[in-house]
Amino acid sequence: MRKSLLTLGLLAATSAPVLAADYTDGDIHKNDYKWMQFNLMGAFNEKGAGPESSHDYLEMEFGGRSGVFDLYGYVDVFNLLSNPSSDKDGQEKMFMKFAPRVSLDALTHKDLSFGPVQELYVATLMEWGGNSGVNTQKIGLGSDVNVPWLGKIGLNFYGTYDSNSKDWNGYQVSTNWFKPFFFFENGSFISYQGYIDYQFGMEDKQSYQASNGGAMFNGIYWHSEHYAVGYGLKLYHNVYGFEDGQALPWAPVADSSGIGHYVSVTYKF
Repeated sequence: MRKSLLTLGLLAATSAPVLAADYTDGDIHKNDYKWMQFNLMGAFNEKGAGPESSHDYLEMEFGGRSGVFDLYGYVDVFNLLSNPSSDKDGQEKMFMKFAPRVSLDALTHKDLSFGPVQELYVATLMEWGGNSGVNTQKIGLGSDVNVPWLGKIGLNFYGTYDSNSKDWNGYQVSTNWFKPFFFFENGSFISYQGYIDYQFGMEDKQSYQASNGGAMFNGIYWHSEHYAVGYGLKLYHNVYGFEDGQALPWAPVADSSGIGHYVSVTYKF
């Protein structure tokens, strides 16, 4: 079974209460779906482990559900035309993020829901930024939670392993949401969608490292069956644990806090 983002949006916006996943009948594939889309992106005043950057990139974004597995991920390719004047010229060409989760409800064939929590997972998150970029693996407990107005959100808690330093370092809380809130007669709609990734408890072993940091993305998007257009405002605070304003071994300064802007045009498969 395949559900488009338009269908998922309509389901998320229904007035009926969101029900907990029920796999007690042993049918772990009854909620299966998949989606994939390409996003042509423009980033402006993006923050990170170096000076702020404005650049283009192409993102292949995908997700879905198959039995016990729930998946979200994307692959970003920067500076598509290899423009020598781009902020990304000479930098890492790609960034990848994969976030597979294993449903404990489906795995055990039990209803583990309680209160607003509808499903529990073993949650993982893998980020690869190339040889000199962010390279972390995270594992912990995930959940789907029903909250007022937004409906079902993902809420995950991880411990973080840093592959660059070969060490466990800190924790991360992540949440994401997709809320259609205005519908047109032709079936298209406008959504509020985004996420929060917040890291804490990190060891600040170097002068440029912070013990906490994160980002919040707030997007307003128009969706049809095959297209989407949107704008996102992203709030940064010591993102990836780099202390804002500190000199770095590989860059003059870490511009890791502030506001970034994103525009995108999407085609959905």
